[in-house]
Amino acid sequence: MQMHAYANPKRFLSLASWLTPLLLVGGLFLTSGALIYGMTSVPPDRLMGETVRILFLHVPAAWLGMGGWTMIAIASLVELVWRHPLASIAARAAAVPGAVFTAICLISGSIWGRPTWGTWWVWDGRLTSMLILLFLYFAYIALANSAHRDGISSRIPAIFGLVGAINIPIINRSVVWWNSLHQPPSITMGNSAIDATYLWPLGISVLGFSLLFGAVVMMRMRAILADIQAESRLRRRAMEAGDA
Repeated sequence: MQMHAYANPKRFLSLASWLTPLLLVGGLFLTSGALIYGMTSVPPDRLMGETVRILFLHVPAAWLGMGGWTMIAIASLVELVWRHPLASIAARAAAVPGAVFTAICLISGSIWGRPTWGTWWVWDGRLTSMLILLFLYFAYIALANSAHRDGISSRIPAIFGLVGAINIPIINRSVVWWNSLHQPPSITMGNSAIDATYLWPLGISVLGFSLLFGAVVMMRMRAILADIQAESRLRRRAMEAGDA
């Protein structure tokens, strides 16, 4: 399929009209099931006790915090190289949910860290780089909104989106590169240090939250397109009124 197959807003909206509710319902079903099971049926961990239940919220939030910026970076690359008409809209749509999940990751991590580490916060590599990601989201949202409002080229936030992606591998490898209170990676390619009792509901939770993320991005893209179309109609009417 060619990259510009869904460049036409009408074609994208036709796809989103049935895909959005599908993602939303599937995400709600999987997420609620995984969270309920994880919070009520999973046994306490040998070392972390009952606090292990935060795993089913904290890990998906961390995954989607990084995944949201990865989507921004990919959309920014498509915007800069191929000038895809929907690329900048997709990046803007992913920014707010990405920032929300990053904030949830930081808050749930602090709640988890208090009984586990004896402190709400430590300035180690993983936590600090995740906090930087949240600030990057805030900066991108402000820059993208300013570019849209003031008619600045969308290439400027796209460049920022690509540069900010440098932080993603830093977050991922921070617990390996630096001495940290945060535990090392528990899930790697072809291997997992998490018992299957926790791994399966965690995987379902990650999938469910990912579907919800996709649904929110779709809804935001539709809303942004509607705003753009409304602004275009207002400009046309203003020009027609001026010519009259």
